[in-house]
Amino acid sequence: MIGPELGVTQPGMTLVCGDSHTATHGALGSVAFGIGTTEVEMVLATQCLLWTQPQTMRISVKGDLHPGVTAKDLILYLISRLSVSGAKGYFVEYAGTTLERLDMERRMTICNMSIEMGAGGGMVAPDQTTFDYLKGKAFSPKGQAWDRAVAYWKTLRSDLGAQFDKEYRFQAEDVKPMITFGTHPGMGMPIDAAIPPPEGTKEGDFHKALQYMGFREGEKLLGKPIDYVFLSSCTNGRIADFSRFAALVEGRRKAKGVEVWLVPGSKAVERQICEEGIDSILKEAGFVLRQPGCSACLGMNEDKIPAVKNAVSTSNRNFEGRQGPGCPHPAGEPLSRCSSYHHRKDKRSEGFHLNYGCG
Repeated sequence: MIGPELGVTQPGMTLVCGDSHTATHGALGSVAFGIGTTEVEMVLATQCLLWTQPQTMRISVKGDLHPGVTAKDLILYLISRLSVSGAKGYFVEYAGTTLERLDMERRMTICNMSIEMGAGGGMVAPDQTTFDYLKGKAFSPKGQAWDRAVAYWKTLRSDLGAQFDKEYRFQAEDVKPMITFGTHPGMGMPIDAAIPPPEGTKEGDFHKALQYMGFREGEKLLGKPIDYVFLSSCTNGRIADFSRFAALVEGRRKAKGVEVWLVPGSKAVERQICEEGIDSILKEAGFVLRQPGCSACLGMNEDKIPAVKNAVSTSNRNFEGRQGPGCPHPAGEPLSRCSSYHHRKDKRSEGFHLNYGCG
């Protein structure tokens, strides 16, 4: 979250961090990927890393997304088509008119979840959108250094006629609002669809996932009761996500019995929420803003979904136990719809949650 916000992340850089979602930085035209603890030690000691060069993959998407369909829907659609191992051993470049029309925050959502289809990382070629996003940020070049940097960044696009080890092409109009129904991000479907039969996965694992979730093949998720909502993570904890959420709830009141955790992805996002008056809209609708951080994305601290509760979320992974013992973590799309569904079976965790507002 913070690297792009400050302009530390720039096109042409190689960035590594001990977190798989380091791939987020690829949205700015950098080569970014997660590494393990031993590799972190190697990088800190030498600024070098012994790494096997991955194969190359280009995923092109053309056309306009339907109204209400977002970048999160798009990446969940791609993962559902390619599977969670479809890009294993590859580094992905996202291309096509659809990607070119996305702003930086939505590009970050796409690249963030590259790892969820097995890729080492994902990137989008730097363009005017990238330059406009970086200009004026704290660590971005200034003056003549900026002009030199932009001139260099413009050279970083793939050559015309470049050959990739594997290529996929998709049409944006085929993408619908998505929801995950199982225990990994590849188990996704359109929000209004019924849970499909197993395809491209072991049937035993498929039925085990449905049993864990408390769902049945052929069942629809629309109409299911929701107990918890989580808006945050390095996937969807940016100002655009809170703006979209505020637009949905403005003039309405939160339903009784629904717990909503609104967690800015960074202090900068928190400040923007306050400066833009989004916090007032949330307060009037009955919501409480929480401290920035990872929170329920991975059940950090006491931010765990209680037992036998259904939750929808904007984060990246719906693995078993991700949101707490016996609970998957959500991997889904915006709060206007169920982004993912979790059925927790463990004993309720005790603890407190620190809530606060702007001021």
